Amino acid sequence: MAVAASGPIVLVGAGNMGGAMLSGWLKSGIAGSSVLVVDPGPAPAMAKLIAENGVRHETSAPADLKAGVLFVAVKPQVIDQVLPPLAGLVGPETVVVSVAAGKTLANLESHLGAAAMVRAMPNTPAMVGRGVTGAFANARVSDAQRDVVTALLKVSGPVEWVESEADIDAVTAVSGSGPAYVFYLVECMAEAGRKLGLPADLAMRLARETVSGAGELLHQSPDDASRLRQNVTSPGGTTAAALTVLMAEDGMQPLFDKAIAAARKRAEELAG
Repeated sequence: MAVAASGPIVLVGAGNMGGAMLSGWLKSGIAGSSVLVVDPGPAPAMAKLIAENGVRHETSAPADLKAGVLFVAVKPQVIDQVLPPLAGLVGPETVVVSVAAGKTLANLESHLGAAAMVRAMPNTPAMVGRGVTGAFANARVSDAQRDVVTALLKVSGPVEWVESEADIDAVTAVSGSGPAYVFYLVECMAEAGRKLGLPADLAMRLARETVSGAGELLHQSPDDASRLRQNVTSPGGTTAAALTVLMAEDGMQPLFDKAIAAARKRAEELAG
């Protein structure tokens, strides 16, 4: 994949998310020589990936270049310490992309100055190339820069652009945090099976494979989720009996409404 950036891709942070992005870029055909990783201590597997693909690595931001894309993939708790030394990497043609949850573009600008900026929210399935990313671009981002950012983000899955930065908090609540909800669903199904008398390990295997298989069916099928649900549900059958409980007025929908609203509220609080 060719990416027409005006300078090197500078990846700050080679942890789980940054590492997943770098691996995806390299697999998509981006030359390692066009990427600079800034990280004081990459994990051994990441250091090996960097070395084997000719990726430049620095422990701190070099003073001799301007980034085409400055991709910030550090935890929000440390971003206020990480960003100030990066200001010298930002030139008039640079687009800054942040995947730090809860950190607004205003926060980025306070450290890096006015620039073309994108706030993105991927999720952890990006580590296996099956993530989804919500993204918002400020008014300084050109169409060409937006295309570059889309190409870089989509190596881990679809990219959905939103029209308002505030929408990123809702994206965070639905898809950013969403994998945890699915994992907890597996835990709940397995525990319910255990309470019905199944061995705990068998109940967990059944729940885990059911959820992952249903997710793959949803991924591959052209039908929407409601149609797939209906296809499984025979009138008067076992699935219908369970759905009577799950779809009741006090069932899953109001619970998810409350849970996702709580997640969005917390995202707003973190953003300040």
